[in-house]
Amino acid sequence: MNQATRVLIVEDDDTLRDALCDTIEFGGYRAVAAGNGREALSRMDTESFDMIISDVQMDEMDGHGLLREVRNRKPEMPFVMITAHGSVRDAVSAMRDGATDYLLKPFEAQVLLDMVARMQPPVEAGLPIIAEDPASQQLCALARRLAPSDATVLISGESGSGKEVLARYIHGESNRADKPFLAVNCAAIPENMLESMLFGYEKGAYTGAYQSRPGKFEQANGGTLLLDEISEMDLGLQAKLLRVLQEREVERLGGNKLIPLDVRVIATTNRLLEDEVREGNFREDLYYRLNVLPLNAPPLRQRPGDILPLARLFLDRYAPRPGSHFDTSAEAALQQHLWRGNVRELENCVQRAVILSRGDVLGAQDLILTDQLGSSIEPLGPVVPERPALEGDLKLREQELILQALDSTGGSRKETAERLGISPRTLRYKLARLREQGISLPMSA
Repeated sequence: MNQATRVLIVEDDDTLRDALCDTIEFGGYRAVAAGNGREALSRMDTESFDMIISDVQMDEMDGHGLLREVRNRKPEMPFVMITAHGSVRDAVSAMRDGATDYLLKPFEAQVLLDMVARMQPPVEAGLPIIAEDPASQQLCALARRLAPSDATVLISGESGSGKEVLARYIHGESNRADKPFLAVNCAAIPENMLESMLFGYEKGAYTGAYQSRPGKFEQANGGTLLLDEISEMDLGLQAKLLRVLQEREVERLGGNKLIPLDVRVIATTNRLLEDEVREGNFREDLYYRLNVLPLNAPPLRQRPGDILPLARLFLDRYAPRPGSHFDTSAEAALQQHLWRGNVRELENCVQRAVILSRGDVLGAQDLILTDQLGSSIEPLGPVVPERPALEGDLKLREQELILQALDSTGGSRKETAERLGISPRTLRYKLARLREQGISLPMSA
């Protein structure tokens, strides 16, 4: 379990807190419990965490109070709010205050694990390049050829396909290899904080800015800055990023001094940016500024020669004893799976296998693949009776409001976001979740 993602669970109900922790541990992550917001902050004083999952209604300090404190301390920390009550307005308020997402009790354990998987730090960050498959070898050869250039690189590919690994490989093969490599996940950081994180700010630039702080561009000066999932960046911030890339200088929020930059920018996306430009969700001028050297990271299912080497790498990382290995049945199961979650799904699978196995040899029976989890874990939280529509399932009511707004605006994202009182970026996130559920949306949405 070394190097596993550390999740702080904040819940005042003992039974639910234990269930949440058990589920998180079953998913291969490290769970640490706190009974309220103040206890959570106390733990943050002495321990480090990768994300927080917190109930709303608690004594001492509730979830909203904890969220405000966490945002002052760790602006980039993924924060999920859990509630059994409330309305869409309450949930939207939490998102505006900086919550990354929310869950409504009761919910299936797999929903929780899927959310943690989306928000955990990319597994690619600590991976060496694995290129046993011919497709991967060809990609690495191309990456080595363009590495010495300072031109911007745009890496496209599915989530979990290893885009950050490829970015780090390019940095390592470049003339900047001994300089900083910094990564910013544009999808995981609330948009109202992403700007200050990228460009920095001066003391007093906004409420809570008690001291000046350099942004990621300044911190990466001389090296490489990775803008991960750049397609999720708000249009207004895209314009400011374009200016920084064109002028090669940055101005901190609340400042009046231009700071020269020598930074190589690599951007990644799991969307087709050409389509995003066509739909008005991504600036065309920024797209061409980024797409100087395009690369595509193929999904794991299209490079089967990498599956077993990666699985063995993860096994060495998480197995408590040296000598652990897969038997032939496990290797066959690993090779036959489609890996829709790519490398991230493979790592989670190996973590679970290590936890559940009783010996050094892991067989197919030890492999619990993602699509098998839903039927093996009970829902978390008490089952509550059906309530009237206005007080019913928050997610269902939210879905109804979004679809109604889309219908009334003819599918316009901009008008829909304004009508709902949320940002276009938050709306895109919500629409992506609806598409994953198979819900039909207007073509222009």
